[in-house]
Amino acid sequence: MKRPPGLSLGVAGGREASIAKLATGDVVFGVVGLGYVGLPLAVEAARTGIRVVGFDIAPEVVAGVEQGRSHIPDVSHEELVEVRRNGLLSATTEMSMLGECDAVSICVPTPLSKTRDPDISAVLAAAEAVGAHLSKGQLIVLESTTYPGTTRDVVLPILSREGLRAGADFFLCFSPERVDPANDTWGTRNIPKVVGGVTPECTRAAEGFYSRFVDRMVPVSSLEAAEMAKILENTFRAVNVGLVNEMAIIADRLGLDIWEIIDAAATKPFGFMKFTPGPGLGGHCLPVDPHYLSWKMRTMDYRTRFIEVASEINWGMPAFVAGKVREALNGARKAVNGSRVLILGVAYKKDVGDARESPALEILDILEGDGAQVQYHDPYVPEWKIAPDRDATSVQLSDAALRGADAVVIVADHSCFDYERIFRLSRVLVDARNATASVAATTGTSTPQRWIVKGGAIGEMPGAARKAIASASI
Repeated sequence: MKRPPGLSLGVAGGREASIAKLATGDVVFGVVGLGYVGLPLAVEAARTGIRVVGFDIAPEVVAGVEQGRSHIPDVSHEELVEVRRNGLLSATTEMSMLGECDAVSICVPTPLSKTRDPDISAVLAAAEAVGAHLSKGQLIVLESTTYPGTTRDVVLPILSREGLRAGADFFLCFSPERVDPANDTWGTRNIPKVVGGVTPECTRAAEGFYSRFVDRMVPVSSLEAAEMAKILENTFRAVNVGLVNEMAIIADRLGLDIWEIIDAAATKPFGFMKFTPGPGLGGHCLPVDPHYLSWKMRTMDYRTRFIEVASEINWGMPAFVAGKVREALNGARKAVNGSRVLILGVAYKKDVGDARESPALEILDILEGDGAQVQYHDPYVPEWKIAPDRDATSVQLSDAALRGADAVVIVADHSCFDYERIFRLSRVLVDARNATASVAATTGTSTPQRWIVKGGAIGEMPGAARKAIASASI
């Protein structure tokens, strides 16, 4: 393919002109991957007047964007319609249009393989597409989370095949996404953006461009430093969640209320950061990102012990919650086999529709393996692909559904749930998120985060059952 003409960036003046254009000129911004990261990025850039072209391999995603229909909760239909109406955002599956872009961000998924090794096939495909249409003066930024060294060792060689040089003919950087779905406070514009380039000129080019629609830039010394910063952020969270999950198991063995203990510890004004236990990790970051670093270090003959231990604990939490369902049903003199279980919330976190890596799936599998009849309700996930050949549909959260369930399990604590109603109508309630704590406290039925058996006050239950339920807490 004949490449479009560009500035001779080997000359300092041409390179500086390209950096200046990215910072202040009339540019076209290409965003490869219109998911949870790419679409909010594209819309934020378009709001500032930058012309954006979104690229995605899914025709239905492209068609939705073209019609002003958002598939991402953090981008409303109205926001999408506005930038479409102004002619600032279009979408396509045609990768040849990458050659018309002055800057390109790669925002594609980076999942784990079945063996928990990095799957960067989407990054490779995107880099190949960009490389096939790379022209002088372009800024290319990888935003997909990956292991340190990916941008330099994998992406750079692909972009350099035709003899163009990073820092001289084009600019290459890594800038980690920091998306937090359903966060109304922090978004693309006000979350500080880390960036590191192949050369200082690459970093300056990215700083100048992103500063047009991001409030604060955080330049670092290299590609690898930027890649490692992202892994550290999520490993920090995963390890601390693993710690508090293990503390929950310990508190359970001791007959203590972990939520009371966490609240007490959190009153210390220094040296403590509050993390809370739950049914397990989910989503596209915490269950995945630390393993990218573990894999990288295994290639260097080093074992990431903290990551492995935390992962082991976190992966075991769905089984712990399923065990609590067994205990609670046993306290109500019911077997799991044949019981009707209703799971509330199958998304990986509250107020989102993303069920990727959700602990709800393993909880369902364990309970069904024990013979339970499991249904779910989640207004954010009306259809749930449990397996490649099996889909489930959210049931209506009616009074009859709550009363008819032998056990109700809160896995995702969506804000829209009426917890007083759930608490009142459930015969057996297993709350893995402490969502009903305030309800339980006001009724005096149970201390926060106790597993609750309804159908009679706790004091009226037989002694053995009362002891089992009163001591079962996360």
